[in-house]
Amino acid sequence: MENYFNYFTEIEERYQKRRGTGLLLSTIDWALIETWKDAGLPLEAVLRGIDETFDKYDRRPAKAKKINSLAYCAQEVLAAAEDMKEAAVGAQPKEHGDDKLESGLSAAEIANFMRKNAEKLRQIGTFNQGEARAQSGASAQIHSAADAVAGSLAALAAELEGASSLPKLEDLERRLTVMEEKLLAALTIAASEAELVALRTEADREIAPYRSKMPAAQIVQLQKQFIHKRMLEKATMPRLSLFYM
Repeated sequence: MENYFNYFTEIEERYQKRRGTGLLLSTIDWALIETWKDAGLPLEAVLRGIDETFDKYDRRPAKAKKINSLAYCAQEVLAAAEDMKEAAVGAQPKEHGDDKLESGLSAAEIANFMRKNAEKLRQIGTFNQGEARAQSGASAQIHSAADAVAGSLAALAAELEGASSLPKLEDLERRLTVMEEKLLAALTIAASEAELVALRTEADREIAPYRSKMPAAQIVQLQKQFIHKRMLEKATMPRLSLFYM
């Protein structure tokens, strides 16, 4: 795979190309890609699934409804992933780690990405003493978490720039995942029950049209990813994963 961390971009581009328009992906679409990524579905399987979905659609004599969401591709994506898994049985084992390291990303690019996110979080985490006194405990915790993660990102960026070689991207991704989980934990604690119920209701409403196309486990994961993405969006916090570069 030429650039493992182009996962999101390549899926978006393939979907838009097959649909024939520049339709922007929705929050539910991005959350679905996140579930595929977390489940370890190969990029090739997702692209095959998208192509198969549109190929079947194109063969239909009547096209009353357009494919307006990646969720319509979910069944074919899972089928393609299963086909690839079965085809790999008995095949020569392959070192995937090396493929991921050959991502085309340089230490400078990654460090710059981290510094930009650190600056965005600092803007959230920085407030003066007067504002600090006016903050509720939960809100202050969000500012504190944002400031702490900003510091960790800046330190990691400096560490990268000073390293003699690029460390394993999988290890970097794990560290970034932990940082993002800290932000989500602070946001969850700060949210009221009413806000959390509203987010869950929104997620259920967005997922409802596609429930029949996904297994129960994926629906649960999709709901979780949707809520997390919306929480970060509402707080104007950046996604830290290298997949968002």
